[in-house]
Amino acid sequence: MNFQHTEDRRMLADTLGRFISEQMGFEARMATVKKSNGFDRLAWQQLCEVGAAGALFSEANGGYGGQGFDIAVVFEAIGHGLALTPALPVLLAGSAVAHAGNAEQKSLLNGLIDGSQVATLAHEEPGAFHDPKHVTTQAERNADGWLLQGRKTAVPLGDQADWLVVSARVSGEVTDADGIALFIVPADAAGLSLRGYPTIDGGRAAEVQLHQVKLPANALLGTEGQGLATLEHAIGRGLLALCAESLGAMEVAKQATIDYLQTRKQFGVPIGSFQALQHRMATLLLEIEQARSAVINAAAALESPDRITRERALSAAKYSIGRIGTLVAEECIQLHGGIGMTWELPLSHYAKRLVMIDHELGDEDHHLARYIALG
Repeated sequence: MNFQHTEDRRMLADTLGRFISEQMGFEARMATVKKSNGFDRLAWQQLCEVGAAGALFSEANGGYGGQGFDIAVVFEAIGHGLALTPALPVLLAGSAVAHAGNAEQKSLLNGLIDGSQVATLAHEEPGAFHDPKHVTTQAERNADGWLLQGRKTAVPLGDQADWLVVSARVSGEVTDADGIALFIVPADAAGLSLRGYPTIDGGRAAEVQLHQVKLPANALLGTEGQGLATLEHAIGRGLLALCAESLGAMEVAKQATIDYLQTRKQFGVPIGSFQALQHRMATLLLEIEQARSAVINAAAALESPDRITRERALSAAKYSIGRIGTLVAEECIQLHGGIGMTWELPLSHYAKRLVMIDHELGDEDHHLARYIALG
């Protein structure tokens, strides 16, 4: 089997990698972290100009990619450069609109693809533990359209988005599969409260409060009460994106550690010559290759018409990435010694991102249980 990307994808990877290295590198990241917006809008628009957002969506939706390996290429480049971008929330919200939106709603994707707008998915709720069916936010139909009441938590870049895709329940009990609807909510809607905060990996998230938010009838995304399939579609693409990003970050952490072992000396020789450390690095190399295989399998299965095959591959990849990413973060820091924990060393920031990825869209425990349940 040929595991090489197509020529177009290799060119995209090279272009994104070069741009991120030159314009969104570690120094740019540190400057952005000090601000309160979570990312540099101008840099993101420039990254979109070279194809980052367009690769996430199909030609029918205004992009030029949209397949699993297109998403993997973009996010592996982001992970490799540890770039602060809104790519994940844009992918989540945009995928929901692309999956269920009408022609008017899909026109919003143009702003996401050219980088002029940012959107995010507001779905996670307190106590949900990553269960996509757990929705307590209520949507009530009235003569003018819809009225939303509820709360969302840990919404990525929630306070920076121009609009949000919000899940709400129109019928049924809290964890029923039926009765979930999705709505497009402008960030400036009356009654919508956004409280942003920084995350440990340098990004931003927000607590979202909806207090009698009035929406027109055309704010409904897709069919009333049938939003779970759209949520699963969007979250699945987000899972692949996170796995690919983690893989890119692992590769950098691995190479930085190899370089350190070859240059740091103890007893007059490089510490990389010590057999115990060689064994630990050999284990890391094997684990990272296992992670790469899991990402390739998930990317290949993303377009599968068989839901069980697709979702098991995605959960298997997220479980593997969560376990291996944490292992890589811990081992690389330990092999660096005390310097591995310093703010000035890029490795410590890669380690934080690797650990954080495990907890986004479900951690390894959640996806192991989900993989078993899907079986």
